Amino acid sequence: MSAAGNASKFTLFISDLHLCTSRPAITELFIEFLQTTAAKAEALYILGDLFEYWAGDDDLNDPHHSDIIAALKTLASSKTRIFFMHGNRDFLLGTSFAETAGIRLLTDPTLLNLYSKRVLLSHGDALCTDDTAYQEFRSQVRSPAWQQAFLNQSLVERKAQIEVLRARSEQEKSHKTMRIMDVNAEAVRNLMRAYNYPELLIHGHTHRPALHNLEFDAHRSQCWVLGDWYEQGSCLRMDSSGCTNVAISME
Repeated sequence: MSAAGNASKFTLFISDLHLCTSRPAITELFIEFLQTTAAKAEALYILGDLFEYWAGDDDLNDPHHSDIIAALKTLASSKTRIFFMHGNRDFLLGTSFAETAGIRLLTDPTLLNLYSKRVLLSHGDALCTDDTAYQEFRSQVRSPAWQQAFLNQSLVERKAQIEVLRARSEQEKSHKTMRIMDVNAEAVRNLMRAYNYPELLIHGHTHRPALHNLEFDAHRSQCWVLGDWYEQGSCLRMDSSGCTNVAISME
């Protein structure tokens, strides 16, 4: 596993791990990451889609979830603070999970001051405004009424419904272009304006890791897009000298 750097104070950002029982190697990699690299950080920010899906906090005792929660709790009990922002796969993750795992929930977006820079965090799916069908679905499932009705079903019923939704989503994505599923430039511009042009924007969701240099209304910013964990552990490290992408790979 790669080290995250030698500076004494740094913060880590990850997203789109999509942890599930069908990819146990990624879960093992994540737990190792928590025990080694993340244990040296001041803070770890998980910007959504930690899980392939989350059916509700009454699924905490699932063996796969228990191992992950235990590893998060161990890290949180040390000097590393852990923050979590909902993604499009795990937006039902709630306060019971947060309290059990020792993490703090963030709203999307969240503006921080880190190492003398203003940093805006987002999962990123709200910026994909060209995908109008997805945005309609997102508005529906993020509403309190829909979530309450969904959570009133049994865990078995919820998981079965999620499998149907996932299959439909994969079928629909096969007919969409990469441009439609990527962030919209105007949506990014509007977000940056709304938060008075922070120096950094960090988001995930698109699975297209990159660094974009932005210039809006004579203000210059950087946009760091986090990668997923299908092949390796994509991680962004930030300290007083700036940001660096760190690949956490299985040896």
